Amino acid sequence: MTIRTDLWDVAVEHYGYVTTQDARNLGIVPLELTKLASRGALERVSQGVYRFPQWPVGANDHLMEAVLWTRDPRAALSHDTALLVYELCNINPDKTHVTIPRREKKLRRASEPPALVIHYQDLDASQIGWWEFIPTVTVATAIDQCIASRVRLDLVLQAINTARRQGRIDEATAECQRHNLRNPRQ
Repeated sequence: MTIRTDLWDVAVEHYGYVTTQDARNLGIVPLELTKLASRGALERVSQGVYRFPQWPVGANDHLMEAVLWTRDPRAALSHDTALLVYELCNINPDKTHVTIPRREKKLRRASEPPALVIHYQDLDASQIGWWEFIPTVTVATAIDQCIASRVRLDLVLQAINTARRQGRIDEATAECQRHNLRNPRQ
């Protein structure tokens, strides 16, 4: 097996992307990614994130890239972005929202892509699921996050009602979220 083949096996699960951490997990020195990029076998997308150029470009690539950009294995699409991908309301965020665990040292804002919003919140494993093979907070968590961040009331109410109608949240959760929407915490 070659380094490229080993990395390809990982990229298949990540929309054609690989990270320096993926390389380390495979026992590959991250410098090898730089070498592959200089030969055109990989494209450097951002610090620590590379993409196989022959992988077909897809509509959701930017979402996987956003999660991988954080270089945190617990990163997940969240907030407005999660409502969008779950198709719960007519929201159209202009930025991609990703949640990572709280930490003492925040990610450097100067290096944060302009179309990305990083949120810091410690989530339980039960609050993270998958959408199209991309880690994404659960429907209930996304709605709670949007209530807390004061997303437009009509959009959050639409998301609650759609999620309830589709059976993605139970009635008790929906009622609690409606209550929290009417009575936001200060």
